[in-house]
Amino acid sequence: MDTAMPATSALVLFSGGQDSTVCLAWALDKYERVETVGFNYGQRHSAELGQRDRLRAALREMKPEWDERLSSDHMLDLTELGRLSETALTRDAEIEITAAGLPSTFVPGRNLLFFTYAAALGYRRGIRTLVGGMCETDFSGYPDCRNDTLQTLAKAIALGTDTPVTIETPLMWIDKAGTWDLTNKLGGKPLVELVVEESHTCYLGIRSRRHEWGYGCGHCPACDLRRKGWESWRAQNGYAP
Repeated sequence: MDTAMPATSALVLFSGGQDSTVCLAWALDKYERVETVGFNYGQRHSAELGQRDRLRAALREMKPEWDERLSSDHMLDLTELGRLSETALTRDAEIEITAAGLPSTFVPGRNLLFFTYAAALGYRRGIRTLVGGMCETDFSGYPDCRNDTLQTLAKAIALGTDTPVTIETPLMWIDKAGTWDLTNKLGGKPLVELVVEESHTCYLGIRSRRHEWGYGCGHCPACDLRRKGWESWRAQNGYAP
């Protein structure tokens, strides 16, 4: 049964990573009420899930309006997806390009399932806008991150639930330098420092190595993208930590 919610409410797919943290801040700036949902699918980098509560608490303290708008958090168990997936994100395997031409970190159907489950949750919560940090400009080549994929999925979900559903992807057309720039625009230095210190991106789940741009192994594709974006943004804007 639908729960009455403000017309401008959103459900953010929130992993505890850099992109989803920036999307959560973006949603808190835009919508009257914001809920979050995370997914445990047996991911190798589950360290990011451990950062979610810290990030939510810090965002509440950052702006009074964000504190008022940030509402319930949900965690869904999709461990069966991890058991089905022979990938470097769900197994102790080398990160490489496969024979199919995709990174071995690609988990087939992951984002499709994430949004489908989020839509089911949103339906029960009376939320029709789903927000995700997918990006087609500066990404790892995942076909389920593409705008066409997600907007087609939104149409299918709307048809299948007989309810208007919108999928928002504020990072879709910007690169990682642009993501850092958006972070600064949304919350200035405090938000940039929060993303550096508390969000997690590293595919190997390493939080024992601190870099200028955050924690991680420093060499996996996720760390590489984050580092290059940070360095490019700093060079363009002269940001000083």
